[in-house]
Amino acid sequence: MTARVLVLGAGFGGLEVAAGLSERFGGRVEVTLIDKRDAFVFGFAKLDVIAGERTADEVSYAYSGMHNPGVRFVRAEILSIDPAARSVHTDVGDFSADHLVIALGADLDPAATPGLAEAGHEYYSTEGAFAARDVLAGFTGGRVVIGVATPVFKCPPAPSETALVVDEYLRAAGLRDASEVSLVMPWPSPVPPVPAASEAFLAAFAERGIRWHGDHVIERLDADSREVVFADGHRLGYDLFLGVPKHVVPPVVAAAGLAPEGWVQVDRQTFRTRHEEVYAIGDVTDAGVPKAGTFAMGQARVVTAEIAERIDAEAETPAYDGAGICYIGFGGGTVAQIGGTFRDGAPVHPVFETPSTANAEVKEAFRRAQARRWLGA
Repeated sequence: MTARVLVLGAGFGGLEVAAGLSERFGGRVEVTLIDKRDAFVFGFAKLDVIAGERTADEVSYAYSGMHNPGVRFVRAEILSIDPAARSVHTDVGDFSADHLVIALGADLDPAATPGLAEAGHEYYSTEGAFAARDVLAGFTGGRVVIGVATPVFKCPPAPSETALVVDEYLRAAGLRDASEVSLVMPWPSPVPPVPAASEAFLAAFAERGIRWHGDHVIERLDADSREVVFADGHRLGYDLFLGVPKHVVPPVVAAAGLAPEGWVQVDRQTFRTRHEEVYAIGDVTDAGVPKAGTFAMGQARVVTAEIAERIDAEAETPAYDGAGICYIGFGGGTVAQIGGTFRDGAPVHPVFETPSTANAEVKEAFRRAQARRWLGA
């Protein structure tokens, strides 16, 4: 019999599961990959669009280009999930399988920060990033605030990279002398688990005149006065606010009863949920690691092996190592690698490779390799 696998979400994790099963089994496994979008965008490419270095079309990879044997892509809105039956109801029909993998990521909730939707711009979604490009292109100078309105968010070093990108953009546009750039975060340092990265960011901020505001909790945006209002009552004026909103589990996942404590609870070694043959990976989970693409890929490899072991008793499941990195631009064509190894109850083993053009080449090679393997691009 052909094993059926249903993968919900075609991001880093979902794509890795689909490609991994195809490589192992080809047509012997029937993988149905469902996503509401028609194209994939690497998270780190969003800042390339904001900076004007690439267009939206240049960073979008159509799912229709997939050619992995045994994998079928279905563009659909998921309306409900029945984890006990390993089935979903969508706007194009119902689907069920022997194994279900939930990789739907984290949704954004700008409304959780009063005033953000009315008086600021979220730039963390794909649509928000593409819109922010036009907003920044029309900016003529003034006070720019990059503000993180949540303690838990995707790609922790990305807001710091955003500050550097905006600074570089304004310099190229001849607007830096007429502008201020500030970064506001609820953390005491830019990347607390990786001290060397925090030191590098703070040094870069000091060199470029970027104002750092750590340990600041954003309560709301005052649309009338154009000020960020903090929980302690202090205020910071702005002309352009680029925000990272609160992250939440997708409503369809919550409605299925899969996230009673906010995120999907999983076994942090196997990524099994409490339902038989139902797994969850990536940003949708409380997996004890940062919410970032390469961490989702590592979890996807474990789940791929878990499913392979069910299909082929001789397959072995590797232990999850909790490792991942982010590629972070520091300007001038240089890129740093920031990440680490995160395991429950064990010290973090941080990774920081200083900004270099060599790392920029590694980032580009990663993008090309994954786009080819996942999407035939």
